[in-house]
Amino acid sequence: MEEPYGGFGSVNPTGHGALYFNHICAASPTKLRPCHPGEMGVVVSRYHEVKGYDWLAVPLVPYLYAVDRIEDAPLLADTAMRDRLRDAYRRAHLEGIAPDEVTKSGEHVTPKGDWYQLVGAAYDRRIYGFQAETTPEQDERFIARYNDHRNISHFNLFFHNCADFSRVALNSYFPHAIHRNYLADFGLTTPKQVAKSFEDYSKKNPELPYTVFVIPQVQGTIPRSHGIDGVAESLIKSKKYVVPMAFFYPHVTAVIGATYLAQGRFSPPKDAEIVRLPGEDASVIVARRMERKSEKDEAATSTETAIGKVARNRGSGMN
Repeated sequence: MEEPYGGFGSVNPTGHGALYFNHICAASPTKLRPCHPGEMGVVVSRYHEVKGYDWLAVPLVPYLYAVDRIEDAPLLADTAMRDRLRDAYRRAHLEGIAPDEVTKSGEHVTPKGDWYQLVGAAYDRRIYGFQAETTPEQDERFIARYNDHRNISHFNLFFHNCADFSRVALNSYFPHAIHRNYLADFGLTTPKQVAKSFEDYSKKNPELPYTVFVIPQVQGTIPRSHGIDGVAESLIKSKKYVVPMAFFYPHVTAVIGATYLAQGRFSPPKDAEIVRLPGEDASVIVARRMERKSEKDEAATSTETAIGKVARNRGSGMN
């Protein structure tokens, strides 16, 4: 679940949805394969008008930071550095997806279009990850399915968007886990609703290793991303929408507000682990957290026991 940013993010604050697989890698931006030892996995998502493809896959590190190695990712960045890193990665790896534009004078320049969304996402926005354990057999089926199907774009903001891609893919792993909210989102699939559905699914299936992490936006002078909203939530929170709606259509506004309060509220856990680069299996993360909790509980019990002994000794001395 990726926060919106920029002018379009203010108008449409639903953000972007993408899927990260730590055991699936990319043979190319349009071909998936199992990862080799030491590889970090791939991010797969649906984009609008990128070479006519329905989905594209980019390795994790370049997706986040537009470099091949995490050691080369800057801790501080401005727009010039971000654009330079993106274009360098495009020229090295994505010429088939986003080739240079040639000017009338014959000069090769950076192309326009949405290709830039494929790399360097962490420069523009904060990213939340909702992670569950998958099996090698599930990953193999996913690879076969998406490699075999025609990869042709039918992008539609209302019914075939990036969150719809996540919904369909996740339901192939976890049947009926993700669903649209026909009231709070008016039937659209939003990244926030996908995350909310997945969180609800994890609570109903506590045996599933599940965890949440957050990747901070890279520090620097690039404007910060905005909070992510659902459809009804964005209407209620925006004064430029809710004030005229309340004036002309008070009953409709009240219904939208009640719908959001009843079904649309969702926030990522405040204790989500902050990571620069995810990759560990959910079961490993969950086991480590349980171990830490057990150690804290044991320490607290030992402290209480020691305090109790001191109190009893003092009481015996007074007698």
